[in-house]
Amino acid sequence: MAAPRGVAQLGSAPALGAGGRGFKSRLPDHVGSPEPAPALAGTPRRLPCDVHVTGTLQREAWDARVLPPVERVRPGLWSIPVPMPDSPLRYVLVYALELDDGLGLIDAGWDTPEAWQALCDGLAVAGGDVTDVRAVVVTHIHPDHYGLAGRVREASGAWIGLHPADAALLVGRYVEADQMVASMTDLLEVSGVPSDLAPDMAGSSMQIRSFVRMAPPDRLIEHDEVLELKGWDLRAVWTPGHSPGHLCFHSPSRRLVLSGDHVLPRITPNISVHSQQIVNPLADYLESLSTVEHLACDEILPGHEWRFAGLADRVEQLREHHRARLDEILAALRTGPLTCWELTTRLTWSRPLEGSTAWLQRAASGETLAHLVLLESRGEVVRTPGRPALFELAGSRPLS
Repeated sequence: MAAPRGVAQLGSAPALGAGGRGFKSRLPDHVGSPEPAPALAGTPRRLPCDVHVTGTLQREAWDARVLPPVERVRPGLWSIPVPMPDSPLRYVLVYALELDDGLGLIDAGWDTPEAWQALCDGLAVAGGDVTDVRAVVVTHIHPDHYGLAGRVREASGAWIGLHPADAALLVGRYVEADQMVASMTDLLEVSGVPSDLAPDMAGSSMQIRSFVRMAPPDRLIEHDEVLELKGWDLRAVWTPGHSPGHLCFHSPSRRLVLSGDHVLPRITPNISVHSQQIVNPLADYLESLSTVEHLACDEILPGHEWRFAGLADRVEQLREHHRARLDEILAALRTGPLTCWELTTRLTWSRPLEGSTAWLQRAASGETLAHLVLLESRGEVVRTPGRPALFELAGSRPLS
């Protein structure tokens, strides 16, 4: 697929490459309910509905607000829920693959004592031990997927694999993060975030660093590469958007897709402009949806919630959500120029924006900005640079 596309820089934040930051968005309408926000203009659209739950035990556990069981999904493939601290997402799904010479992991979980114990206990249920792990293949660098990879390598000698675009951000995110925070402060100022909120929002991800054991990858995994996992035919599919190097994995012979956070059954991933991703992440994400849409598969194994079927229909639902969100932004801009933050406070969210954590507020602002940048790249919205920048509908400015 094509490299991520760039548009103009925002503010004075340096162009740090096609980086990305964003967890699953837990504020927007597409998080609090499975339905996308209603379009505010035009005729209501009919959505495909052939998306159904295959991980029934996982769904039942979700409804009961308990951790799902460790499951043997297919011969040689196990699903291990690893808890996440203080998160509405509750857990990340780690997948253990039986290899000819041990075990391979897709993702690893947060680096907390509870997560480590859950991972070790899950591997025991699968008949193995953490010392049997030969590879930790990471879908993307967010702490709930990457955080424990280093500890697993220390215990087992396993190799860690990551896409180059995410690997390039590790030091700036988890080791020498001062520049990232400074750039985020600048970005929030350009976005119009009030000065009393900006400092906490800019530094809100620093506490998350404690859930990561810094572990440079041993191998860089490129798009279309077949992983070196004995007994498996997993092909890497580069899907930037949620992070710049997000990877899905497709097994043609087993008709499975391990989708990480790219395609989830109920919510959509947070797609944000971030100080490490200041180009056009939403355009990248929408293009990446097309990359996976028609992969031959009978079941999708996501990083959260539950297994499901109906990949093409779920992709169309995700597209429709973003179309509806773009419509909502355009409708709001009919009142006149607005800053990104002003728009953020006017949009429909599943939880009140006021009173939310600084991290969630930042995620909401970054997601709004991602939609604005996409509209700007399409010529539907224009920006007046400044501190803050103002956005308005194209053609609404009087001729000089």
